[in-house]
Amino acid sequence: MIHIDLKEYDYNLPEGKIAQYPLEKRDGSRLLLFNNGNISEDIFNNIDNHIPSGSLLVFNNTKVIRARLIFRKESGAKIELLCLEPLSPGNYAESFSSKESVEWKCLAGNLKKWKEKTIATTFLKNNKQFKLVAEKINPEGDAWRIRFSWDADCLTFGEIIELTGHVPLPPYLNRPDEVQDIERYQTIYSEVSGSVAAPTAGLHFTKEVLKKLVIKDILSTQLTLHVGAGTFQPVKSDSILEHQMHSEHFFISSGSIEMILKNMGSVVAIGTTSVRTLESLYWIGMKLMKNPVINPEELCLGQWEAYSLKNDLLVSQSLETILLWMQRNHLEQLHVPTRIIIIPGYNFKIISGMVTNFHQPKSTLLLLISAWVGDNWKRIYRYALENNFRFLSYGDSSLLLK
Repeated sequence: MIHIDLKEYDYNLPEGKIAQYPLEKRDGSRLLLFNNGNISEDIFNNIDNHIPSGSLLVFNNTKVIRARLIFRKESGAKIELLCLEPLSPGNYAESFSSKESVEWKCLAGNLKKWKEKTIATTFLKNNKQFKLVAEKINPEGDAWRIRFSWDADCLTFGEIIELTGHVPLPPYLNRPDEVQDIERYQTIYSEVSGSVAAPTAGLHFTKEVLKKLVIKDILSTQLTLHVGAGTFQPVKSDSILEHQMHSEHFFISSGSIEMILKNMGSVVAIGTTSVRTLESLYWIGMKLMKNPVINPEELCLGQWEAYSLKNDLLVSQSLETILLWMQRNHLEQLHVPTRIIIIPGYNFKIISGMVTNFHQPKSTLLLLISAWVGDNWKRIYRYALENNFRFLSYGDSSLLLK
């Protein structure tokens, strides 16, 4: 890990290769196939032909919220807030259903222009005008604690941001969000609100594709990881050890853990967010084995714990440890913040394959891909570039199997 040269994970990505808009048909995207060292391609609609029967696909059902809130001062200055995660109440569902003020951790753009304590914007509901107020409380690391309040006591905070917010498109798209993004920057199976970025590998799935997978006896289950803004951050430090991963919250039911346990050896993660969640599970089980009386509120996984913890448990033992701990604590769902970083040298515990898009140079996501396929990532990306695959969030996809 210490000797990783980030220059080895750089490549030239011409701007013209970055997909600015989604294709007309979700499953009409191209699919690069990497299996046993061989590279080929197909159309995503045919992905069922390339996943073995009896596989278990694990989907991230997080739902992107309209997390970008834009305020304009009387001077015309624009201040933009990106809602990252709820602080008070700290529970996503409680925050979105609140009809009183809420506090969120937010990134603030053009902060120098925000000299007053509060800023406000107006919005319409049923032809009535209401006001949303944002109040600066205090710094929260590289972000700010912001209190939101509004004068429409009939509306929840979730409804407020749906009325006032914008789709948080990735910064590399370099365009404002449009009406089509409301639907297309969202998977068709999204359920649980909380992400500020889409789990983009899932954007290619349609009802038709899901039906074909069922016909082929390919199983599926879901988890939730709310994707944070850190997913877009390239590694800027010279050493990967200096890069700080943002914490992201994941949720998974005991039923899903049981399905994963029964299907070990055939688990295919849909997207890097599912990969990070599944791999986090093993290390959570390790921590619970060492400290079985840990309080649920204290359970978390640090950035480097997957490399410092002694991995002396079988995967089955780790998952069984989690299930027993959940049973003792009367939990049907496991909720853990994770900062796991997966880099070359990581020993994968749970996944047997993944579906993923093509990622930015020198990003933690590209390091994750390299951890999975080794130096083959260079062949894969060279093939994609030379054959005009579309890159990044709205781009084409790949299926990487071992």
